[in-house]
Amino acid sequence: MFQRILVANRGEIALRIIRACHDLGIKAICVYSEADRGAPYLDVADDAICIGPPPSAESYLKQNMIISAAEVADVQAIHPGYGFLSENAQFAEKVRDSGFEFIGPTPQAMRRLGDKDQARQAAVQAGVPVVPGTGLIEPDQDVTALAAGVGYPLLIKAAAGGGGRGMRVVREPAGLADALAQARAEAETAFKDSRVYIEKYIDRPRHVEVQLLGDKHGHFVHLWERDCSLQRRHQKLVEESPAPNLPLEVRRAMCEAAVKLARSVGYSSAGTCEFLVDRDHNFYFIEVNARIQVEHPVSELVTGIDLVREQIRIAAGEPLSFRQEDIVHRGCAIECRINAEDPANGFRPSPGTITRWQPAGGPGVRLDSHVITGYRVPPNYDSLVAKLLVHQPTRELALATMRRALAEFRVEGIRTTIPILQQLMNDPKFVAGEVYTTYIEREVLPRGS
Repeated sequence: MFQRILVANRGEIALRIIRACHDLGIKAICVYSEADRGAPYLDVADDAICIGPPPSAESYLKQNMIISAAEVADVQAIHPGYGFLSENAQFAEKVRDSGFEFIGPTPQAMRRLGDKDQARQAAVQAGVPVVPGTGLIEPDQDVTALAAGVGYPLLIKAAAGGGGRGMRVVREPAGLADALAQARAEAETAFKDSRVYIEKYIDRPRHVEVQLLGDKHGHFVHLWERDCSLQRRHQKLVEESPAPNLPLEVRRAMCEAAVKLARSVGYSSAGTCEFLVDRDHNFYFIEVNARIQVEHPVSELVTGIDLVREQIRIAAGEPLSFRQEDIVHRGCAIECRINAEDPANGFRPSPGTITRWQPAGGPGVRLDSHVITGYRVPPNYDSLVAKLLVHQPTRELALATMRRALAEFRVEGIRTTIPILQQLMNDPKFVAGEVYTTYIEREVLPRGS
């Protein structure tokens, strides 16, 4: 087992990793930018090293600075968390070439699954259902004919990256050329990669993902599924497990398909296989997130398995200490993401100093956050300030506990997503388990306009 680990991230996930390290008796050294100097979670680390100014491109994305910090800190491994460099195969390779262990999948598996086109091919080869579509569109191809073969409406998607960037819905041939140009330009700007492909657009689908673990000894398991359908602009707001109103046989088939894909590429570490589910409960593979997810605590609550500790053990070469039959799904867990954003103003970021931070608590409540009263939310990074979770024997009780917890939560000095989360927890269609990925834009926000 490792003695020292470098935490190459910030905020709540950095604190989460530090705590997992300490649970295992490992010292955790955290990097930070000038914007995060004095952040309270750094006091929990065994040491902290400044790696640059506030812009992420000059700090948390600066590969050589992180490698240098690892050398100075005399660590054996680097945990990238999520975001930043967590799915950068070049960085993972550089970490290992520098003599450190990368706590995540191999660069080879990351490349295979991080590129959407290659991941789609891997899924097809593994017999996992995919959304009907094309391969990568070459500059000289007849896009009109390709689109007609897929059928309208269709979705243009960037081969690299995620978060909804480089994606365009096209409902009729007249809009194809402009949408294709826009998707390519956005993908080039966001990912330095303009490659795109086309998929059939599934109207009002659910977004359901499967949590995976694989070790270096050929053992693979799933930790069941999470429903992540409540989103705004392709960014998740609420996640829960089990997925409501999804038949058990469909849940099992989806989880088995995810494990089959992970096994086919020799995936080792935590990862998430994402699917779209149509109104007839048909599921289609869309991508793999080759890292720990923001919403990983949902799976931890319903299975009792600490995913970050397992990541560390796997990276250290230890085999999984359990098999699929040992994993039991218990109760219902719901997570609400609390972001420093103003829902009444188009979810505009709301950085600033938090003058009051009074979080919820009590039976069945978990809070993952790096925030305290007086903390200054910097404008430079993702707006997530907390993940509020509940776990109860039934969904009805979980919803009631989440309503109570959101009502208790007091945040002043900045705007947060708490008001819209309270609205969603009482929304009749969400309560009935009948929402879909664009539900907020189509049906929730128009009501308040």
